[in-house]
Amino acid sequence: MKKKKFFALVTAMAMVLGLAACGSSDTPAADEGGTSDESSTVTAFKIGTLGPLTGGTAIYGQAVANGAKIAVDEINAAGGDIQFEIQSEDDTNDPEASVNAYNTLMDDGMQMLVGPTTTGPAQAVSAVAYTDRTFMLTPSASSTDVIDGKDNVFQVCFTDPNQGTAAADYMAENMAGAKVAVIYQNDSAYSQGIRDTFVAEAGVQGLEVVWEGTFTKDTATDFSVQLTAAQAAGADTLFLPFYYQEASLVLNQADAMGYAPTFFGVDGMDGILTMEGFDTSLAEGVMLLTPFSADAEDERTQTFVQTYQDQFGEIPNQFAADAYDAVYILKAALEASGCTADMSAAEICEKLVEVMPTLSVDGLTGSGMTWDASGAVSKAPMAVVIENGVYVLP
Repeated sequence: MKKKKFFALVTAMAMVLGLAACGSSDTPAADEGGTSDESSTVTAFKIGTLGPLTGGTAIYGQAVANGAKIAVDEINAAGGDIQFEIQSEDDTNDPEASVNAYNTLMDDGMQMLVGPTTTGPAQAVSAVAYTDRTFMLTPSASSTDVIDGKDNVFQVCFTDPNQGTAAADYMAENMAGAKVAVIYQNDSAYSQGIRDTFVAEAGVQGLEVVWEGTFTKDTATDFSVQLTAAQAAGADTLFLPFYYQEASLVLNQADAMGYAPTFFGVDGMDGILTMEGFDTSLAEGVMLLTPFSADAEDERTQTFVQTYQDQFGEIPNQFAADAYDAVYILKAALEASGCTADMSAAEICEKLVEVMPTLSVDGLTGSGMTWDASGAVSKAPMAVVIENGVYVLP
């Protein structure tokens, strides 16, 4: 009996020693702060993305998650001191859900946020991130309200004022004599913000706005009244500063009534060509502003587009490209600031806030991108036109 107890004790000790040996392999175990116990080996920085992965605007959130993943995979494969872990959460394009998803990411150890994707959720989350001192880089939320008064919140996409101004400038320069009608969503900060600067700049440029009409989220199904009024006013160009779902209805209903003006959209229209059930022939000739064209011939864009198609089976939109750039912007900021992955989110935040206005980053969506202390990016949108189902430069 004593021998059996002795052998049982020896066996148990051997198992404990064996487990200990497994735990001391080439990669030391990491503690909650992200560093190893004695060797000071640093784990990867943990970033999160937020956006609608389900629901009517999922095309945007999925593109952001996909674009960010490609950048992370490239950076990690290249080696170096900056490595990333990435986690994506669904906010269903709802501000309250977005805050909850942000809190989930924080509970899971997120140190920097790439997101949220859309303006409403970004406004809600930016307020929380400011209080928490979490660095936030939204790839695509363009309202100035997202960054206003928050020194730790930065944008990759050009702001709503930039889009409205650029659209009016483009029309004035390239569409002389156009009679423009504007349809916008008056309960959307995104749509309202672009409309305001467009109309102001149109006045400066002498562009003729012959009619304006609005809709709300609850009335965004029937645009017959607005289209009839625009046609009666003699509008040969329709400016549509809102998302592609509503734009697809406008195109369908205009076609049904035989009204064929030139349609001019903004970055939110990106996605209309991949919208399920939409007749893409109706988008032929549509113009829009975007920082990215998948048809660009530079090597970096073509490599990204090919990788995206290989992994996700479709051509990337500008939201994917913005998110891809966002990860590389974080990498540049981390390198410039000397941050290490064992630092807290708040410590990293303060370092990145200091260096962001000193950076100049070349990306898919802009060359020499810079930021001021307000968090706004300096880069110009470009106009593209849809021809044969693809975006091309006019």
